[in-house]
Amino acid sequence: MSEKSLAGAVALVTGASSGIGAATARHLAREGAAVALVARRRDRLDQVVTDIAGLGGHAVAVTADITEPERAYEAVQATLERFGRLDVLVNNAGIMLLGSALQTTVEDWDRMVSLNVAALLHVTHAAVPYLIDAASTSPRQVADLVNVGSTAGRVARPGSSGYTLTKFGLTGFTESLRQELLGEGVRVSVVEPGTVDTELVDHLGDAVRDAARRQVGGIEALRADDIAEAIGYIVTRDRRVAVNEMLVRAGEQTW
Repeated sequence: MSEKSLAGAVALVTGASSGIGAATARHLAREGAAVALVARRRDRLDQVVTDIAGLGGHAVAVTADITEPERAYEAVQATLERFGRLDVLVNNAGIMLLGSALQTTVEDWDRMVSLNVAALLHVTHAAVPYLIDAASTSPRQVADLVNVGSTAGRVARPGSSGYTLTKFGLTGFTESLRQELLGEGVRVSVVEPGTVDTELVDHLGDAVRDAARRQVGGIEALRADDIAEAIGYIVTRDRRVAVNEMLVRAGEQTW
């Protein structure tokens, strides 16, 4: 028997061009999975593919704007065409745009809903039939769907109302989907990271970005690999074990 827990499995990771998504793709490849990397930045995806090849793994870059239902469907189909199945889906793509309701724009709220919610729904809807099929045909007898949420899906704070809306919604969606797929052999989980050292704050305006960095300035942030390891733990459990929710805060984080 292979020493790699995901040998023969295929994973699709969204938002895989950097940060948690890229780290998760590398981690799953180390566990033996072939990985489809989905994002919009082709050059960054190609670098992660190269990294995985250097580990002895197999990966394909799929450039797609998954906020469009057709592109999300095509991304899943590209994964199937390349690797023949889909055992693990990690919905990681997301954006955080902070600001009070008075100061922010409707466009910022729409961008977050489009990527944090609609894109997740598009990919999930396209992938679920193949995850169910994988659960019935895999030697592991299980498939996994992991949504990457946030502590903002548990604790509401001022200046993040739109972002908090998307993450509370993600948590509720995950739990409902978990119950729907219980009998199909598909485990559904949510991982809720706290403060992580990624590019997430780079999308903010200068003043808001500086304020966000000051807020966490005294905290040693989590690394993307910390969250990748959490996701890896969830999807490599024996089928009798379902880790439905995992909250991973930085050690000094209070919220």
